[in-house]
Amino acid sequence: MEQPCYKCGQVLDEGRPFCPHCGAPQIRVVVAEPAPVAATVAASIPMEIPARPATETVPVLAVPVRLSDALKPCALASGVGVLLMFLGLTPVVSMFSVGFLAVIFYRQGHPGVAIKAANGARLGAFGGLMCFGVFATIVAIAASVPELRTKFREQILDNAQKWVASRPADPQFQAALEQMKTPEGFVMMLIMGGVLLLVVSVVLGVLGGALGGGVFGRRDQS
Repeated sequence: MEQPCYKCGQVLDEGRPFCPHCGAPQIRVVVAEPAPVAATVAASIPMEIPARPATETVPVLAVPVRLSDALKPCALASGVGVLLMFLGLTPVVSMFSVGFLAVIFYRQGHPGVAIKAANGARLGAFGGLMCFGVFATIVAIAASVPELRTKFREQILDNAQKWVASRPADPQFQAALEQMKTPEGFVMMLIMGGVLLLVVSVVLGVLGGALGGGVFGRRDQS
């Protein structure tokens, strides 16, 4: 059976791979069009996801807590803690309360977020640090006034003398008290007391925040 060359039109015997006149190949391969698999798969996937009841959903966890979100609740908690100290509440209890209050204020601003103990500890540490900063700023401003500075110094020395008197007679305590009465010793005592207060504020804030996160974390899971 003969067939024409698709290029030059010369009649060729069937089965010849090339045209003897123009050299054009005579074997053609027919490629079938691919089936629209993507469209078929996409069509099989439902476009709408049915809503689940609120009882079957899990609250979103904020891990980690962002600093910008923690700034306001920690500032409020530190302000309350400093106010409680000036009202006469024990500083240890006040600083511990700062961490717990930071978790409460954070939850009020983010009602759909669950707080675990680790995140509560971070909030408490930040709140304790801010509480120390606010308290130290107020004390520094008060110490800039000569009359208040004198009363502040006398009060600290009086408390230190009472503490030494309540302890067994020890020459080292007496020597430390005499050193505190000098200007250089008093400044050194303030620096050491400030460092100690900073550490205590952060540690107590961490404990209070961890307690708040643990309490509210279990409540969110129930």
